[in-house]
Amino acid sequence: MNLFGLSGLLTAVTSFSLAIFVLVYNRANWVNRIWFLFAVAVAWWGVGVYQISGTQNVAEAFFWWRAAHIGVIMIPVFFVHFVYLFMDITRRRAVYFSYLFGFLFLISNTTPYFIANMRFVFGSFYYDSPPGILYIPFVAFFIGAVSYSALILYRRYLLEQNLIKKRQVLYFLLATIIGFGGGVTSFLPVFGVDLYPVLNFFITIYTVILAIAVLRYQLFDIRVISAELLTFSTWVFLFLRGLFAESIQERLADWTLFLLVVIFGIFLILSVRKEVKQREEIQRLAESLKKANAELKKLDQLKSEFLSLASHQLRTPLSIIKGYISMIQEGSFGQIPDRTREILRKVYFSNERMINLVNDFLNISRIESGRMHYDFEPARVEDVVQNALEEFREAAKDKKLDLIWESPPEPLPEARLDKEKFHQVMMNLVDNAFHYTQSGFVKVGARLDAADSSGKTVLISVRDSGVGITPEELDVIFKRFSRGERGSKVNTSGLGLGLYLAKRIVADHGGEIWAESQGRGKGSTFWIKLLI
Repeated sequence: MNLFGLSGLLTAVTSFSLAIFVLVYNRANWVNRIWFLFAVAVAWWGVGVYQISGTQNVAEAFFWWRAAHIGVIMIPVFFVHFVYLFMDITRRRAVYFSYLFGFLFLISNTTPYFIANMRFVFGSFYYDSPPGILYIPFVAFFIGAVSYSALILYRRYLLEQNLIKKRQVLYFLLATIIGFGGGVTSFLPVFGVDLYPVLNFFITIYTVILAIAVLRYQLFDIRVISAELLTFSTWVFLFLRGLFAESIQERLADWTLFLLVVIFGIFLILSVRKEVKQREEIQRLAESLKKANAELKKLDQLKSEFLSLASHQLRTPLSIIKGYISMIQEGSFGQIPDRTREILRKVYFSNERMINLVNDFLNISRIESGRMHYDFEPARVEDVVQNALEEFREAAKDKKLDLIWESPPEPLPEARLDKEKFHQVMMNLVDNAFHYTQSGFVKVGARLDAADSSGKTVLISVRDSGVGITPEELDVIFKRFSRGERGSKVNTSGLGLGLYLAKRIVADHGGEIWAESQGRGKGSTFWIKLLI
């Protein structure tokens, strides 16, 4: 046997084996059916090559070349159809045209206009050369159909998001390039280019690559196929063994074993099918969750951008209102009655609270989009804290609360702070205490941490005699849009952003923030620990 015949035999065996392997699983599935026909066409061509390589008779060579070309003609037809099915392409005009051309070339294969002559080549066998007039457009059709299908696979590989599907397509594309790249060299001797068709062995490599794709990436649910083939083979073996047993006792034992294996085999096949379906369902759910997560991220980004834009648009008019109110209070537009002054003061504080809320929205948007910028510089902690405290003096008088500053016994070392943002943290904490304290006091203090012997830790506290916090609420109050149950009844204007923002800013300063409370009605204390 020469190399040409060996390549045909290997191609026939490997292609036909893979064809049967795929069809056994689900012959009702059109993807499996068309793949079976494609593989059979390749195997048919391999059988023809094997026969051609061993004949020295011109008439036999004519017969086997025409027989082999039945498979060669249908290879591109079935391949185009399979690619369209596998890629879920609904518009199949190219498939219809390929079948039309295939039918016409099959008819022409019976005439001398397709295979016209035989030529003895390589001192071994006859080749269909030179070609008939219709053979040239057939070769163009073959190369064009395969190239078009490879282009579809390449485009899908670039666009595919599903990792398993992407690898399936990649294996198919590689197999197509290698298999057809080697097989197409068989056309060269037809046109007088006597290159020995040794590259036909690449078609066997093509089959191996597809087998790897099947085994590694469940191209045709091969786990079920393997389980069924193994089970059926065992059934046949045990049945035949019982059938040809020499004694009744051996036959009874073998058929008893056969029945047990049949029962367990059925359970095996059902369990494997169930596992494969569950895995497919999990894969679908994972893909759905991935898409949903991507959409949520996109929506969250749009939400953050909207908050940032809306906050910017709100802050400008609020700042202008604040400026005009200050000018009116200072008498820049003439004297105003005391009653009007009192009303303006309340408007001023309400406007200030709105500005702080807008700033919270802006900062949250910046933090979540990664655009929060800090200007750290050495600063005296007690100065930043006391400046925030002083802004609540008038509010303390209105609510008849004792606003107490517990100054440290000695000046504190400087710490690296973003003064503006840390000022906002203190404003949020003190404002929070005011909202949830109807009577009593709000005490703000700063001191060195006695538990740190190095003297490099500062503790800041904001303590109130308000509604208090339950242990359950202590776990959630620093989350976004989260507020205590009783606090929500006392203060209906808050949104649950201040503590969340304070925690993020303190964390970006390398510090910690937490809350303590003995329970409802017993007040609360918020602590900030900073390294200096």
